[in-house]
Amino acid sequence: MSSYVKSLPGEGQTARREAVPWVSIAWFGALLIVCYAPVLVRLVSQWATDEDMGHGFFVPVIAGYIVWQRRAELAKIQPKTNYWGLAVIVWGLLQMLVGALGAELFLARTAFLISLVGVLLFLWGTRAVRELAFPLLLLLFMIPIPRIIYSQITLPLQLFASNVAAHILEWVGIPVVREGNLLELPSQTLNVVDACSGIRSLLSLSFLSLIYAYFFDKKVWMRWALLIATVPIAIAANAGRVTIAGMMSEYRADLAEGAPHLFEGWVLFLVALVILIGFHQLVNRIYRLVVVHRTAKQGERP
Repeated sequence: MSSYVKSLPGEGQTARREAVPWVSIAWFGALLIVCYAPVLVRLVSQWATDEDMGHGFFVPVIAGYIVWQRRAELAKIQPKTNYWGLAVIVWGLLQMLVGALGAELFLARTAFLISLVGVLLFLWGTRAVRELAFPLLLLLFMIPIPRIIYSQITLPLQLFASNVAAHILEWVGIPVVREGNLLELPSQTLNVVDACSGIRSLLSLSFLSLIYAYFFDKKVWMRWALLIATVPIAIAANAGRVTIAGMMSEYRADLAEGAPHLFEGWVLFLVALVILIGFHQLVNRIYRLVVVHRTAKQGERP
């Protein structure tokens, strides 16, 4: 009788599906959202008001879609309670309290991700956390970088963009005097403000580079290669934006601000994205040539 029951078709698959702790994860997830509600509400509010964080709305959606895509692999993982997960959850809660008391938003927001990892570790085990490592990593992009780090990054980017723009404008015959992040042109003075530092395009392009590599390339190392490549690409694109703004202002001063300047930024962002895709194709071509050459050398060995 027992052997007959074990041989029923689909029995093992049903048990495997029921073994996945979706219900428990949903309950713990709801509790996390309730506990972190003030932090999350402020975070979503910043997505809506901070132009640098407009991509934040898409981050949890895409991360959730990637988890859904991996549901078959996740169903194969037998839940294994890891009590270290409780310690990680407590760590996250304590960090949230410290961040809330010290008005440190970055600490409070990253505490939510720490507690989320702790829930998965406690209910599902280490293997599940490893399987979900990439979508969990993506969730970092929904959290703004700390203001102190932001300030340290934006000023060098502003100075670099204004310096490059000044050299190119002089090369094309437009007289310019640079004082820090100010460009003195015959028509007007251009101020390379924080919004023109390129940090916005750098954050968005970094996020898109990981998504693009995940969906269009199976090589894990390619994600890191494209992520690193976004830094010079985004910086160069922003310097080009400042340069074009300086050129256009010599014909019409209003073209260097407002809607035309915003449109110019979107166009150059798309150009940067195309360059990133082209870089990916180039790296893949070089990779295939190396693999073919290596395979040919191995085939020639006696």
